[in-house]
Amino acid sequence: MNVQPGDQGMGGASADRMPALFLGHGAPPLLDDRLWTSELTHWASALPRPKGIVILSAHWEAAPLAISATGANTPLVYDFYGFPEHYYRMTYATPDASDLARLVRSVLPDTQDLHEHTTRGLDHGAWVPLKVMYPQADIPVIQMSLPANDPEALLELGRRLQPLRDQGILLIGSGFLTHGLPFLTDWSPGAQEPGWSRDFDAWAAEALAQGDVDELARFREAPGMPYAHPTVEHFIPLFVTLGAATDPGAAPETTVTGSFYGLSKRSIQVA
Repeated sequence: MNVQPGDQGMGGASADRMPALFLGHGAPPLLDDRLWTSELTHWASALPRPKGIVILSAHWEAAPLAISATGANTPLVYDFYGFPEHYYRMTYATPDASDLARLVRSVLPDTQDLHEHTTRGLDHGAWVPLKVMYPQADIPVIQMSLPANDPEALLELGRRLQPLRDQGILLIGSGFLTHGLPFLTDWSPGAQEPGWSRDFDAWAAEALAQGDVDELARFREAPGMPYAHPTVEHFIPLFVTLGAATDPGAAPETTVTGSFYGLSKRSIQVA
């Protein structure tokens, strides 16, 4: 049975509809960046407290659709290399998410195959931003795979997940607005954005301001491509977020701007 606004779930319908977010998760060193952490902390403090979090990260592309392990204290995936040792010892011991998994299944079609990877934890596209936004790790979290790189398929997934927002569930697409790592020449945190990153960011900002999802879906033809996204996994979580909007034609709210290592960290939320 699909959850509809006002249905009971996860302890009853939330008094506050949660927004859906797209955020730039960066790499573990962002945990030590005072500006970025303050931006995410402020953002989280302005939101109603979620009853659960469903997050789709650039770092898990898998079809058919899958979810991470739902047991308490789900381990983390340290899917990065070359960083100081302390990043590999970090933990984020979330509570049991079995009820959240059942709620997620309830909004998907009966024909939708949803596989639970019982040993897969949260990758850094999930736990890095959540460790800043909800440091107590006391909210159930499920990570969901990106089952396609087609914008329309991901918009439809967002539409399917949209009813969760009325149950107090925070939906997050986690990527980075530009991610041309092979083309960076300055690896300092305060590096200026390369022209291709600025051009893509400006194009995306205009399309978002106009609520133009069709234009965003043509991102492969956007200024700055293919340098801004030599592979597309860090941009496409945006379409799940946009698909979950209550009013698909409304302009999202921009919550974070600026850059890190020369890459745009523009982030948004939709009502």
